[in-house]
Amino acid sequence: MLNAIINVPEPRNEPVKSYAPGTPERDELKREIERQRQSPIEIPLIIGGKEVKSGNLGDCRMPHQHGHVLAKFHKATKDQVNAAIQSSVDAQAAWAALDWEHRAAIFLKAAELLAGPYRQVLNAATMNGQSKNPYQAEIDAACELIDFYRFNTHYARQIYAQQPNSSLGVWNYIEQRPLEGFIFAVTPFNFTSIAGNLPTAPVIMGNVALWKPASSAVYSAWFIMKLLQEAGLPPGVINFVPGSGADVGDPAVDSPHFAGLHFTGSTSTFQGMWQRIAGNTARYKSYPRIVGETGGKDFIFAHPSADVEPLVVAMIRGAFEYQGQKCSAASRAYIPESIWPKVKERLTDEMKQLKMGDPADFSNFINAVIDKAAYTSIKSYIDSARTSSDTKIIIGGKCDDSVGYFIEPTVVQTTNPTSKLICEEIFGPVLTVFVYPDNKLDETLRQCDTASPYALTGAIFAQDRYAIATMHRALTNTAGNFYINDKPTGAVVGQQPFGGGRASGTNDKAGSMTNLLRWVTPRTIKETFAPPRDWRYPFLG
Repeated sequence: MLNAIINVPEPRNEPVKSYAPGTPERDELKREIERQRQSPIEIPLIIGGKEVKSGNLGDCRMPHQHGHVLAKFHKATKDQVNAAIQSSVDAQAAWAALDWEHRAAIFLKAAELLAGPYRQVLNAATMNGQSKNPYQAEIDAACELIDFYRFNTHYARQIYAQQPNSSLGVWNYIEQRPLEGFIFAVTPFNFTSIAGNLPTAPVIMGNVALWKPASSAVYSAWFIMKLLQEAGLPPGVINFVPGSGADVGDPAVDSPHFAGLHFTGSTSTFQGMWQRIAGNTARYKSYPRIVGETGGKDFIFAHPSADVEPLVVAMIRGAFEYQGQKCSAASRAYIPESIWPKVKERLTDEMKQLKMGDPADFSNFINAVIDKAAYTSIKSYIDSARTSSDTKIIIGGKCDDSVGYFIEPTVVQTTNPTSKLICEEIFGPVLTVFVYPDNKLDETLRQCDTASPYALTGAIFAQDRYAIATMHRALTNTAGNFYINDKPTGAVVGQQPFGGGRASGTNDKAGSMTNLLRWVTPRTIKETFAPPRDWRYPFLG
């Protein structure tokens, strides 16, 4: 019998390994990259803890060598999705009844397995399948996912510990119940850590989940599923159902057992799912929780007092790490005329040193974009910049998909603050710069605020503190994650809870207690020890 009031181990952010020449982790990772490339696998569905094969196969290809198939994966049919829903329903009561400490133990164990034997498996899978360099893979597939498991269990303990006051003769308390039904987790290609967090955050709070990974990231998702099974996750608590959006998403959202959506992906997909959910509300047991993060048109805004050197570093890292395929990636920059010549010169010099190619070559800073559709879409924006009268490509712009989906880091200068390259999400290695007159700071801040429907991340650069305060106020609603003299990417679990508003999502802040609170429904309980025996109040005398 467990009768202790247990504390979760105090979470600490996982240290990032360097992978510098001569380090043991570098050699280990290189061996695992090659092992995976030489050992293609077949990936089944996981329903009720059992492997299920639909026979309808998709390919897991390397974006940087799109002729190389890492795996074949089975796509779920509608019938298999319904079977997965039933498996979740069957598993729900036992999982919800399990003491929270035992649920937490599974994910604390998963964190340790990932910090140890699974570390290079997930890193290599992310490099091979999603074309990330070793540093980007390490901070994502290893460190951030470890942090999610450690911090989310810590936050769960804090949520359960929050209790109301009790008056004399009364005992008040709150229990946090999981939602009735399953959570549908729809995860993106660009962050392995998000793929590992979206189904598990609700599960830590006692829910069950259906997990649909992005078809272009099934490979790394499979290893996360194996990690969770090894950590002791019971059958049916998370069912793994890759497949097309319609084949998986429609029956999931149409089910009477649907209780919530945990989503990261495109704005149009999220809005379409929200509309479908709204049309189905009469069939659900309760109003579903809808949590989503959908993208951004993230900015860097410099003041004339900005320090040029860190500004340029932020532009390069913020815009071009992981080929700009981060929801938080810098996609537009506002630079004052007075410092633009120095910024342009330094930016050009530094970008000449960026190498592009296969992530197995650790000297490559830039790798491939995720697939043909992304390549075509990004290239169309570069082609538009090449032909438009108000834009000019000043750095990069070359594209080649003969071997892999490679797009050069590209900087475009525009004279139009409402150019489509300023307003629309590109999700690739394209940074559009608008150079503004120094005396039009306030006007340009308003243009930054209104140019895009998104409000995910943004960064300002200035040494003048009055200017920082002015920019901070003017851009209040433009970003859910706001950075001062730093790039707009790289949020750390437990330090910068992540999410944005406007068209960027519901801002429920992954990596914080706020997100976990969305997956419980509280019940307030009052026990009176000496209840009244007469209905009359004194004022009646």
